[in-house]
Amino acid sequence: MCPSRANAWRPAGVTIAAMEINRDAPVTAVGTVDVSAAPEAIWEVLADLARWPEWNPDISEVSVDGPLAVATRFRWKSGPGGITSVLREVDPPHTLGWTGTTFSIRAVHVYRLEPIDTGTRVRIEESWEGLLASLLRRPFRGTLQTAIDTGLARLKAEAERRAAAERQTAAPA
Repeated sequence: MCPSRANAWRPAGVTIAAMEINRDAPVTAVGTVDVSAAPEAIWEVLADLARWPEWNPDISEVSVDGPLAVATRFRWKSGPGGITSVLREVDPPHTLGWTGTTFSIRAVHVYRLEPIDTGTRVRIEESWEGLLASLLRRPFRGTLQTAIDTGLARLKAEAERRAAAERQTAAPA
């Protein structure tokens, strides 16, 4: 990531490295998908946290405690557990990252959007650590990878659906 872009929203003189998952955590997963939509169109889908349940049925509810900005807390429910997360990197339309906890698992999640000739390459990386993640690393790795792959497929479908609808609306009659 370009350092100037990664730090565009930060106060003058403050720079930090791009957000990364913990690659040494007991549970990690990575997924990538190419989407036939511009990064801005995908960003609109991702950035509207409260509407995640509309396009991802694995998420049943989301409440956001402020604007889409670093340090905003949001709570969401995916599967049996509630997750409390905090936005850690917001770089439209390039990176959206947060940390969160549930059942003593500490998670780090990062979306990266990269323009390509046919639209956008979306990459998700996530890590889980903590006692439960260590004890159940094998089944959790499979669970997390499935969630990443399914989430990417749903994001792709929603972003492409919205992009097609926008093209349809913009087309001359």
